[in-house]
Amino acid sequence: MDYIIIEDEDPAALRLEKLIQEVVPEAHKTEHLVSVHSAVKFLKNNPHPDIIFMDIQLADGISFEIFKSVTPDCPVIFTTAYDQYAVQAFKVNSIDYLLKPIKKEELKEAIARFNLRESRPVTESVDFGKLVALIKGKSDFQKRLLIRFGDTIKAIEISEVAYFYTENKINYLYTFDKKSYPIDQNLDQIESIVDPLVFFRINRQFIVNIKAIRKMVSYSKSRVKLELEPPTSIETIVSTERSPNFKNWLTGS
Repeated sequence: MDYIIIEDEDPAALRLEKLIQEVVPEAHKTEHLVSVHSAVKFLKNNPHPDIIFMDIQLADGISFEIFKSVTPDCPVIFTTAYDQYAVQAFKVNSIDYLLKPIKKEELKEAIARFNLRESRPVTESVDFGKLVALIKGKSDFQKRLLIRFGDTIKAIEISEVAYFYTENKINYLYTFDKKSYPIDQNLDQIESIVDPLVFFRINRQFIVNIKAIRKMVSYSKSRVKLELEPPTSIETIVSTERSPNFKNWLTGS
């Protein structure tokens, strides 16, 4: 299987390539492209691969712009960190997608689905206008945070954060790959810049990503106790006053 990755974040591209090799060891990456411009140029001047993995938000715009200039003659799997409303639009348009952070089993299932059906132009019966509107409507939320430790500065994708928390009066973020970093912002500031459909402030000490919730159990005084993945040694209990909104958040209400 020959494939190309269209993704402007090197860590995300490297992680995806590693997962693809684990799922399909014989797979061969023919190119890694980072922009709409470079993708159009490549697809116009080179044989198309068996499959394309394409991020939505690229360095120079939304990847749907690619299809105004060229139509891939192979399946496309989009990768996205956007919320459930955009995902619902993908389902309606019969486009395959993977939510970041990408899980190995979901990648395996997506590739299997394409192996079972004939390739067809990705633009067939797709209303990209509606998808663009949904994506742009959700673009106000911050995509990454700058972390400073010593003389080092690191950019962390907010989509890779499992939870934000406070401990001993210091604020931290904890990623899905089990790395903790101190942050300059307090939780009130974090709450104002993250997507409220993805993150929820369960109490004064924790803001959690919905993907990090592994288990929920009823607790005293109508509260909910969470088990998170990655796990934390700090008790994560939804406060009494936040519990009704938490339950609405879980259902997307």
